[in-house]
Amino acid sequence: MHILIADKLSDQCVERLESAGHQVTIRPELKDDDLVSAMSDLKPQILVVRSTKVSAGMMDAARSLELIVRAGAGYDTIDSDGASERGIFLANCPGKNAAAVAELTIGLILSLDRSIPDNVSDARKGEWNKAKYGKAHGVKGKTLGIVGLGSIGREVVQRARALEMHIVAWSRSLTDSKADALGVERLASPIEVARRSDVVSLHVASAPETRNLADTAFFEAMRPGAFFINTTRSNVVDDEALLRAMDEKGIRAALDVFSGEPAFKQGPFSHPLASRSDVYLTHHIGASTLQAQEAIAEEAVRLILAYAKTGQVANCVNMAETTPATHQLTVRHLDKVGVLASVLDEIRNADWNIQEMENLVFSGARAACATIRFNGSPDSSVLHRISGLDDVLAINIIDL
Repeated sequence: MHILIADKLSDQCVERLESAGHQVTIRPELKDDDLVSAMSDLKPQILVVRSTKVSAGMMDAARSLELIVRAGAGYDTIDSDGASERGIFLANCPGKNAAAVAELTIGLILSLDRSIPDNVSDARKGEWNKAKYGKAHGVKGKTLGIVGLGSIGREVVQRARALEMHIVAWSRSLTDSKADALGVERLASPIEVARRSDVVSLHVASAPETRNLADTAFFEAMRPGAFFINTTRSNVVDDEALLRAMDEKGIRAALDVFSGEPAFKQGPFSHPLASRSDVYLTHHIGASTLQAQEAIAEEAVRLILAYAKTGQVANCVNMAETTPATHQLTVRHLDKVGVLASVLDEIRNADWNIQEMENLVFSGARAACATIRFNGSPDSSVLHRISGLDDVLAINIIDL
């Protein structure tokens, strides 16, 4: 298969793909129109991206495209609906950067408490101010509130427990038994987490239902002088509400992601938050450790090799959880050429739309069983014709 890597991947991972017989083109500089041109010229079957945005129009440039691998967890930079409409698999590499993001989260919490960046900045400028920086509260015994307990949130829990912090949390899937196993206190809502915490850290996925999750009500619930950490996505935070909370309640923030952050890797930078003394900005580096990037690259290679060998896509994020199928037809038949083709001809003529299909072969390869889920109106005459086909042993139909 032809694989276009429009980002950086380790030499070792590229060698594994090439040694498996695949053609690999590495073009980490591709963006926007350049990516469209490359897709059109190279006609890859698999596209690997990390931070690069992939639109539906880019997919149209290469009808050969079968699989897009996002070398990371979030995939909001890729048009998932566009991929689904074009029959293109979209897969991600979840959990592989969890430890890296959790490490940065803890680093930001300690930085806010001990004013570490300001300490260093003043020392570099030749200014000594132990009286100012020797007044930290410390985080032992403080309450950390975590909103979202996916792989990253759970990694933060482990590290925060080592700091002897009390942890409260909310997550859609969190139950009392899961909370007990993690050693956290389950709360009923994100606002309850905000209300109970000295430090709040967001770890939810970017989705329509999480947009502006940290809104005016959320920040109004936070304690005066509390810390706010965001290492997930900028759109989960209402910027104006955060700024009001900083101005009116003394909330201090540490943000690895924020609206208006640069799209380029290196260059001049200015931002209204950058000069504020009550906020620390980092360069969207949560997942950017060598350990995390290598783990993500290895996972991307695993997905590609498995797909090339089996046609199965692990970590696929754009398959339907349910289909419009209304009935299931089971056809036991002899394992001969043309049997299923005859069955499918009858289904087509009956205007039944097949949603799912599987054919299992019995040992000895003399007989098989096909399970066909379809959307349509069963007709006894159609079923009679199918059951009467040569080499069909028996059929059964049920409502779904």
